[in-house]
Amino acid sequence: MSRPINALIDLTALKHNLSIVRQHAKYSKVMAVIKADAYGHGLLHAAEAFSSADGFAVLEIEAAIRLREAGYQHTILLIEGFFSKSELELFEYYKLSAVIHNSEQLQMLSAYKRNRRLNIFLKLNTGMNRLGFTPEQFLVALESLRSHSVIDQIILMTHFACAENRKDRKRVIEQLECFNSVITNYSLPCSLANSAAILLYPETHADWVRPGIMLYGSSPFSDVSASELGLRPSMALTSKVIAVQDLHAGDKVGYGQTFCANQAMRVGIVAGGYADGYPRHASTGTPVLVNGTRTRIIGRVSMDMLHVDLSGIANAGIGTPVVFWGNELPIEEIAESAGTISYDLFCSLGQRVNIKYLNNM
Repeated sequence: MSRPINALIDLTALKHNLSIVRQHAKYSKVMAVIKADAYGHGLLHAAEAFSSADGFAVLEIEAAIRLREAGYQHTILLIEGFFSKSELELFEYYKLSAVIHNSEQLQMLSAYKRNRRLNIFLKLNTGMNRLGFTPEQFLVALESLRSHSVIDQIILMTHFACAENRKDRKRVIEQLECFNSVITNYSLPCSLANSAAILLYPETHADWVRPGIMLYGSSPFSDVSASELGLRPSMALTSKVIAVQDLHAGDKVGYGQTFCANQAMRVGIVAGGYADGYPRHASTGTPVLVNGTRTRIIGRVSMDMLHVDLSGIANAGIGTPVVFWGNELPIEEIAESAGTISYDLFCSLGQRVNIKYLNNM
């Protein structure tokens, strides 16, 4: 038998969450963001679940090629674009779309002389200050691309920095107004909205939306749950108790012995630690389900194991099932306890975790 920690991926939940995107952005094309191995869910399995999307966004050209070789004819966008002139041949051969966000990429395009034409997403920096051209640089880049023989379609894009903060509408509107003022003289397709903007700012939907975290059943907002948004969790991380310790008052557990029992108690040791993707910084009190009963982890999370409080769970013992996160225990709760976000937990899933796909389509 294999070690009992498993990630259960619900493909019908992925498909359902895509339908929620469609409900909010009825008139936009959907670019499903499946970077980072589809947020830990598996690139090709997620692509199958999202096959009714209009496009896929990935980071590495290797992921884009895997999608093409698997038969997907969708628009495939490389969201950091290309990194060398030699990659342009692969973009051409596999009919990939590229984000252009700096002048070096423009120079690579200028030096590229081929017959086939490329689709470009030109990125405007409206305040994120990560990737993209300033408004002044953007207009120069746009005119350059419009006259370039190798370019087919140009889509204009930006990225919101604060859309997930429901109390900070001002900064989203400022970025939107900046974008609109720069492109006012151009009639070209646009792509602006991430998950938070899809859900909260319909005025940003434009021609393409780019959902990420909501596709995986997690809320982009700290004050609204995924279930309130109609989203379904797509991943459950489960394990089992592999040992039990009976503590006396004053006994301590784990590295650094940071937890001390104030009375006699039973403690379960569970297969699962930070090498599996469970956050090391989750502290005593972080919720966990043991045999369906909500309890807490105690002490420090170690590489391969963690401790759970079995107080009040009389029938718990070796082999008792444990849920780290899933349908009954939202991943956002674990992330908050660990001082991080659900994206981090999804993407940190350890390679040694067994992945099982449910409701395979």
